Amino acid sequence: MPASSTPDLAGGLRKLLGEDRVLVGQDAQRAYDCDAYTVERSKPTAIVLPGSTEEVAAVVRWCNENDVPFTARGAGTGLSGGALAALGGVIISTKRMTRILDIDVPNRRLLAQTGAVNKKLTDAVREFGLHFAPDPSSQSVSTLGGNIAENSGGPHTLKYGVTVQHVVGLTLVDPEGNVITLGGKLASGEGFDFVGIVVGAEGTLGVVTEAWVKLTPLPKAVETSLIAFRSVRDATKTVAEIIASGAIPAALEIMDKGILAALRAAFGLQYPEGAEALLLVECDAAGEGAQERAEGEMRVACDIGLANGALDVETAQDEAHRARLWTARKKGIGAMGRIAPSIVTHDGVIPRSKLPEMLDMVFDVSQRHGVGVANLFHAGDGNLHPCFYFDDRDPDQVERVVAAGEEIMKRCIELGGSLTGEHGIGVEKMDLMPLMFSEDDLRLQAMAKSIFNRGMLCNPCKVLPNQKSCVEHRKRWRGVAW
Repeated sequence: MPASSTPDLAGGLRKLLGEDRVLVGQDAQRAYDCDAYTVERSKPTAIVLPGSTEEVAAVVRWCNENDVPFTARGAGTGLSGGALAALGGVIISTKRMTRILDIDVPNRRLLAQTGAVNKKLTDAVREFGLHFAPDPSSQSVSTLGGNIAENSGGPHTLKYGVTVQHVVGLTLVDPEGNVITLGGKLASGEGFDFVGIVVGAEGTLGVVTEAWVKLTPLPKAVETSLIAFRSVRDATKTVAEIIASGAIPAALEIMDKGILAALRAAFGLQYPEGAEALLLVECDAAGEGAQERAEGEMRVACDIGLANGALDVETAQDEAHRARLWTARKKGIGAMGRIAPSIVTHDGVIPRSKLPEMLDMVFDVSQRHGVGVANLFHAGDGNLHPCFYFDDRDPDQVERVVAAGEEIMKRCIELGGSLTGEHGIGVEKMDLMPLMFSEDDLRLQAMAKSIFNRGMLCNPCKVLPNQKSCVEHRKRWRGVAW
């Protein structure tokens, strides 16, 4: 490429954005060489910090003119390598694109730049009795753009759905630098659903810079309980029976003994003696009779738990108490840092009825590959999150973790599930796609991608396998941290 050297590349980008919004050098490269999937690393040549759609478009056009790969990145909390600069080049960071541009309360809509943090969308409209329903566990730091790229879910996905159900319009800078508007504030159903194609495309179709999202009324009544069990099998059996009863709680989240050990080590949290699993149940309701309906649904859930041998049921008495009960779920991943320096959190989906069988298999895989595992997951919709903990400075441990994860993903597919519920394919699971899709399926997906992206500059080497120009680079992605 003409601007192949760092000084040439940085100089060209600084002419577009200014001196202080182009980062280069070893420190910058180390900060941006991976997302939260740390076993795959690739150094970008430069990181740019645009502040508007127009600036993003100018950077993308410059990259095209100079044959430079580019990858969009939000907060870097992704868990499948989606923000990895796989072929080097430019990272387009949205960290300065954080403005909420419009709030339309009567129509329950909000327009924001995609660098805005998920939780801040809800904070901006809470006074109106509204919220942005998708709530990934990283919502205090993850950005709207990242949520759109990965079609993120969260604990309340069970009742409220994932990101795609809450996005109605997008501003997209396509891979050639054109600015495209898809959908809109009050988008209707006619025409092709290009918004639905872009949401979950993991940044391979362009850079989303602004989005119109739906706002959902806050529930009038919320009931939250933490149920302790002697085994994770009892907890998963309870989940299946709650759903079979016809109840649809807002959230059904399980944490196993590995997570409880981490929470004790990190925060000194204590749970009933003998507890090896916790089930967090949240039931909510809106409209007339909301409190009665929420309480009734919670009684059903707790009664099923007790029938399955629950050791203890603790129900929140107020908002502060509710926040304490949620600590086990919200802090669980962070607490794993007390156990080991590295963690890979997987994201397979299986039928809820297969959860007990699948958890047994996860523990067996962990033992056979000699890696530690803890589990916390969205049990209500069968979204499993085995968390393998290890030291990614040791190549042998890295290889064992990757092998264990692939074995679990293969089993998810065999049980009728899928490779991902909300973390995406990225580079982590790209080579497993042929296990789930036929050659014709993958060819059709490549055709859909080509509507927007016919080249190899925009977030290359993601999602679809067998991209020839990426093969030679894969060996250098995986390795020790430093």
